[in-house]
Amino acid sequence: QVRVTESGGGSVQPGGSLTLSCVASGYAVGAYCMAWFRQSPGKEREGVATIDNEADMYIAESVVGRFTVSQDNGVYSLTLRMDNLRPEDTAMYYCAVDTEADCWPGARGFRNHFNGWGQGTQVTVSP
Repeated sequence: QVRVTESGGGSVQPGGSLTLSCVASGYAVGAYCMAWFRQSPGKEREGVATIDNEADMYIAESVVGRFTVSQDNGVYSLTLRMDNLRPEDTAMYYCAVDTEADCWPGARGFRNHFNGWGQGTQVTVSP
């Protein structure tokens, strides 16, 4: 029902930067939660950041200080700015949208009932 598209992935050397974008269909009204996840082979999916209609944000400890998240008003539009990238940041990055509720506080927001998922965009950090 909800169409989600990510973009901006690519290959970068350690210390470099990338910006990921996410757009979901429809107009953002009422409560919602948007989130970035990532997953690398052999590892469990990991939450990266969340933001909601109240502009409450959470950034995972593994990336805090290096990654920031922002959004546009009125639409489901999400941006992830990644600086000082490390090889361990290599993963497929996914955008998820819950169009019915704001994010649960902190890391609990990664367990919102997301009803839209993107196909993912690959980020590779290597020398």
